[in-house]
Amino acid sequence: MELADRAIGFILASISVTIFTYYTFWVIILPFVDKDHFVHNYFLPQEYAILLPVYAGVSLICFLSVFIGYVMLKSKKKKA
Repeated sequence: MELADRAIGFILASISVTIFTYYTFWVIILPFVDKDHFVHNYFLPQEYAILLPVYAGVSLICFLSVFIGYVMLKSKKKKA
């Protein structure tokens, strides 16, 4: 089981580093590259660099709010 946990941890860390590298290159380096360069074909328009993290953050806050509300209601029913 320990080997499986380490493998899952390695996969999650690799995915996180890949996403971080992609986003960093997209936001910091890509604006300095010419618009007609072929590397722009691999990235979404710059507007999405702000919209995607905002959408992800709002979704996360909504999910956490629903989860906390569910746990609070569930614990209230146990006491009653």
